[in-house]
Amino acid sequence: MSRSEAWPRVSVADVCSSIVDCVNKTAPVVDGPTPYKMIRTTNVRDGWVNLEEVRYVDEPTYAKWTRRQQPKRGDVILTREAPLGEVGLLRSDDAVFLGQRLVAYRADPTKLDGGFLLYSMLSDDMQGQIRSMGSGATVEHMRVPDCEKLTLQLPSLPVQRRIASILSTYDDLIENNTRRIAILEEMARRIYEEWFVRFRLPGHDNVRMVDSELGLVPEGWDLTTLGAACAYINRGLAPKYDDSASGIVINQKCIRDQRLSLSEARRQSKPVPKEKLVMVGDVLINSTGVGTLGRVAQVMESLESCTVDTHVSIVRPSSNIDCDFFGLAMLSKQPHFEAQGVGSTGQTELSRARISDTAILLPPNPLQDRFGKLVKPMRQLAVRLQAKNGNLRTTRDLLLPKLISGELDVSAMPEPEAAAA
Repeated sequence: MSRSEAWPRVSVADVCSSIVDCVNKTAPVVDGPTPYKMIRTTNVRDGWVNLEEVRYVDEPTYAKWTRRQQPKRGDVILTREAPLGEVGLLRSDDAVFLGQRLVAYRADPTKLDGGFLLYSMLSDDMQGQIRSMGSGATVEHMRVPDCEKLTLQLPSLPVQRRIASILSTYDDLIENNTRRIAILEEMARRIYEEWFVRFRLPGHDNVRMVDSELGLVPEGWDLTTLGAACAYINRGLAPKYDDSASGIVINQKCIRDQRLSLSEARRQSKPVPKEKLVMVGDVLINSTGVGTLGRVAQVMESLESCTVDTHVSIVRPSSNIDCDFFGLAMLSKQPHFEAQGVGSTGQTELSRARISDTAILLPPNPLQDRFGKLVKPMRQLAVRLQAKNGNLRTTRDLLLPKLISGELDVSAMPEPEAAAA
C-alpha cells in the first residue's frame, strides 16, 4: 500500500474549526488609510493575500462585517467567483475582513495544519473539485454550501507540518526576494523623482531655472514629445497562435505592477517584422481595454523571437536616450496613459497619436548617463531576483502535487537554501 493510499480522505468541514463566508453585500468604504482593511478577490492570488492595495472602512463597519468571525493569521481564503479558485494564506495580524465572493477556512489545529490546508487547496486535486462545483453561464462561481464539501487526503499532523514546512520555505524565499525587489525599485524611483521631478539633482544649487510649459525647469533641458524622442512607436501584430512554435507574443496580461512577466505569454508562428521584435529598453504599454489600459513595463533583458499583440504598443527610445532614464520616465507617466483612453465602455483605446503627443522633459545626455550608471545595478539586481523567484516557483509547483499526494517521502527531503543574488 502506498503512503497516499494510507491517508484517509476527509471533508474540510470535518477538519476545520470554522468555514465562514463573506457578508453578501459591499461594505461602505472610506478614504483611507484606516486600521480596517477589506480583502477583495483581487487581493487573493497564488497562495498569498496581498494587503498592499486594499479598500478601507471605519470601525463600526468593520465590527458589523466581522460579527460572525474576525479573520486572523493562518486563515486560508478562497475566491468563489471572479476569479473562481484563487487561494491565499493570511499572513498578517492586520484588522481585515472579507469582501464579497470570499470564504475563510480556519484549520482545527488538533487535526489539520493550516499550511497543509493551503497547499492542498492549491493542488490539482482540490482545484479540480472547485472547478467541478463551479457553475454559471457568464461568470463561473461556487455556491457557499459547496465550499464545505471539498475533500482532501490527510496524513498525520507531523507529516502535514513537514510538507507545509518544505513548501512554505520556497514561499518565504520568494517573499523575501519580492521585498528586496520592491525596495530596489523604490530606490530607483525616488532617485528619478529627486533628479527629474523635483530637480534636486547633484549640483542643483548651481543650475539656472527657466520658464517652460511645465513651469520652471533647468536651463538646457529639452521639453519635447515622445514622438520626437522615440525611434519607434506602434502596436504589435495579430498573432497566429501555435503552442509548438518558437515565437513568443506578449499580451495585456503580461504587464502588471509595472513589471513584465512571460508567464501569461503565448506561442505564435507568424513571421515578425524586425521593428516589431521587442528589444532591451523598449517600453510596452497596454493600449486597449478597461482596467488594464495604460499599464506600463520596460523590457529589461533580451527576449529571443518575442513580439507583442495588437493590444500592446511598443515605445522604443532613440539611441541617444539612456534606457534606464527613459524607463523610469515612462513608468512615472502610467497615470497619464491610463487617463488617455478614448472610446465606449469595454472598447477604450490608447492611440499611437496620444502616446506620441505625450510630453517628456529630456535632461542633457551626460546627466542621463550619470543617472543610468547609478540606478542600473539596482534595476538589474531586481531582474535577477525576479528570475530567481520564477525558478523557485517552478520547483515549488513541481514538488507540491508530489508532496500533497504522498508520492514523495518527506522524511529525507532537505529544505531549500537561500542562494546569493
